[in-house]
Amino acid sequence: MRILASNDDGIHARGMRILVGCLTALGDVFIVAPDRQRSATGLSITMHRPLRVKKVKIPGFKVTGWAVDGTPADCIKLAIEDLLEGPPDLVVSGINLGPNLGNDILYSGTVSAAIEGAINGFPALAVSLASYSSEDYSGASIFLKNFLPVLAKGGLRPGTLLNINVPATERPCGVKITRLGSRRYVNIFEKRVDPRGRLYYWLAGEPVEPEDGAVETDVEAVKNNYISITPLQLDLTDYKAFDWLKHLTEAEKLL
Repeated sequence: MRILASNDDGIHARGMRILVGCLTALGDVFIVAPDRQRSATGLSITMHRPLRVKKVKIPGFKVTGWAVDGTPADCIKLAIEDLLEGPPDLVVSGINLGPNLGNDILYSGTVSAAIEGAINGFPALAVSLASYSSEDYSGASIFLKNFLPVLAKGGLRPGTLLNINVPATERPCGVKITRLGSRRYVNIFEKRVDPRGRLYYWLAGEPVEPEDGAVETDVEAVKNNYISITPLQLDLTDYKAFDWLKHLTEAEKLL
């Protein structure tokens, strides 16, 4: 297999080294990742300045790597368009330090790198360690080494997109196939005054636990120490609203 690896924590992040260690047994690994921290960039791309690319070595691994001074989506686009000699069989983004659950995926650079792979027709995974305070990747590493060969054996479907969150523990309770939950935040901005008396805001926020407690969501699965695998799709169309709007406008003269 030809595997394209990326992330949003930067090419030298520990999670990237853990990920590469899980991928090398499957085939040839190529890394195209941001040259520095690019979390919460979403699916943004760089349009108003040139992109710089530098070939780098990952200590302990014989893999080809490129550091890009752009976003995770830039990295995947560049890899597919120019840097790789042939198309990848699989795109894997991670292992992110911190969870990517519920509607947070819309802001996530980690998930967006995987989305860019799926947009281009390749099967893609986004993998996150669901903790900011712990860097215990052991459970994530064990799971990926066991799961990836099973996934490859089962046949990787073009455009398949899986969002995976692993609790920061050596022994999760199990694996659950989940839907996206809801993540809402309070106290989103911290209001401060700088030394010159000028007001500024620092983005922070505390997650609010969902009230429904739906056990099939990614949020609840991780909360209960399960690995969450959520299949995602690129089509954001609201089909219920589609039919309602169609019915509403067909009988009206709007032009």
